[in-house]
Amino acid sequence: MKKLIYLLLACVCSCSPSPDKKTAVNISEQIEPTQTSLIVLGNVQDAGSPHIACKKECCRALFQNPDDSRKVVSLGVVDPENNRKYLFEATPDMPEQLKTLKNYVPKNTNEIVDGIFLTHAHIGHYTGLMYLGTEAMGASNINVFAMPVMDTYLRINGPWSQLVENQNISLQSLNNKQEISLTSNLSVIPFLVPHRDEYSETVGYKIIGPNKTVLFIPDIDKWYKWDTNIVDEIKATDYAFLDAGFFSEKEIDNRDISEIPHPTVLESMELFNKLPAHEKNKIWFIHMNHTNPLLNPNSAESKEVLSRGYHIARFKEIFPL
Repeated sequence: MKKLIYLLLACVCSCSPSPDKKTAVNISEQIEPTQTSLIVLGNVQDAGSPHIACKKECCRALFQNPDDSRKVVSLGVVDPENNRKYLFEATPDMPEQLKTLKNYVPKNTNEIVDGIFLTHAHIGHYTGLMYLGTEAMGASNINVFAMPVMDTYLRINGPWSQLVENQNISLQSLNNKQEISLTSNLSVIPFLVPHRDEYSETVGYKIIGPNKTVLFIPDIDKWYKWDTNIVDEIKATDYAFLDAGFFSEKEIDNRDISEIPHPTVLESMELFNKLPAHEKNKIWFIHMNHTNPLLNPNSAESKEVLSRGYHIARFKEIFPL
């Protein structure tokens, strides 16, 4: 009998996950976080999944049976103590993302967040602002945080300029590497990254909670083009949500990939290969193109990424800050 008990205990211990292996919790959206937290509200590239006019296998079935978890890249941050909530990126999926985020802070009855942080002027990252205008909500003075060129772009180009003129949004200035305090538990630092800056500069964010710091870089051309060492930045943070547009260059067979440069997941894993396990454990790949097999949790590529010590950001995962 004693041998059987020891055997059962050994099985339980061997099957129990390492307590520091994964730090996110994927729970029902009705469960209210009790501390400052980050919620993944989307992990897909700008144009979504399924992708317009896509005839490939990755989209074919999704046109018939959409996957409600496939939302364009966005993060929500909540501070229950101060009854505040913030959104990073204004995506085409913003109406659903705002409603999802609202469920995490039921005491904050506002349908809109206390502030929206933009990274740049590519379609998946700012066009959700359209829902704040006359044709939709007709919002009043929603704080929208933007860098100088992005700020100017919104002020002088329609239809976005109408949002400013009608006071649907209130633009709040950001500056490179200058920290702004949002609440007693939360501050944010924007920083410039190299990207295709046709209409605005591009930034990533450091999101600083009372106990944890987040690095959010949904878009960058290549790690080697940045004047900052990404490995050092990973070491200085607790969670790193990093651009994973393509798993490999093989995905793009109908366009010149030099026109849409991103660090592939294979490139990133090679760069991070020598990091110790506890540093790899901080990395969460996000912003995946519709062709990226990481969108499918059951793909061989997803399993490979996890087996190598990294993570893939999934809809509604929660990260205590």
